Amino acid sequence: MPDFYGAITDEPFPIGAIPDGAIAPEYWRQEVPNPFPEHPRGTIVVDPDRAMLHFIESPETATRYGVSVGAAGFAWEGTARLQFTRDWPRWKVPASMIARQPDLAPYSVENGGMDPGPDNPMGARALYLFRNGKDTLYRVHGNAVPLELGRAVSSGCIRMLDHDVIHLEARSVHGASVIVLPSQGRGRIDAVY
Repeated sequence: MPDFYGAITDEPFPIGAIPDGAIAPEYWRQEVPNPFPEHPRGTIVVDPDRAMLHFIESPETATRYGVSVGAAGFAWEGTARLQFTRDWPRWKVPASMIARQPDLAPYSVENGGMDPGPDNPMGARALYLFRNGKDTLYRVHGNAVPLELGRAVSSGCIRMLDHDVIHLEARSVHGASVIVLPSQGRGRIDAVY
């Protein structure tokens, strides 16, 4: 495992090291030739079929991260704006999710959500996506389980390892475009229910 997946101890909550062999090398964070040179620096491009997120560094390079996508995420596509980010955000479950999973009601917006911490599904960072000035309720956030990378596991958000979302958030530009490409089918994604 690359050293950058080691334990992180300077956060409000400790983040454990990713065990050797827990992530397929294709999902490791890495600098790659930019597959989307038409987009300016700071643009985030998510390819749901390949379970990859690219942060555009320059016309020549991008940082690529392995992600998990949401089962509902296949239906959401297009361009949003990165409105703001939060470190160790509260998880405020929207009413639509509570309608599907009533046991999440204690974490509703009205109830103030779930406190930050290692058990919070939002993880160490969240990037909030808006379209036409309105919250999409979709997020790019941490707390992915290593074995879930490359799979459809959530209610639509893009999940990253906490190590990677911290790295991404530190270089993100508020107001930047976040593009979720249209799915061309299931690709390499395996659904997990």
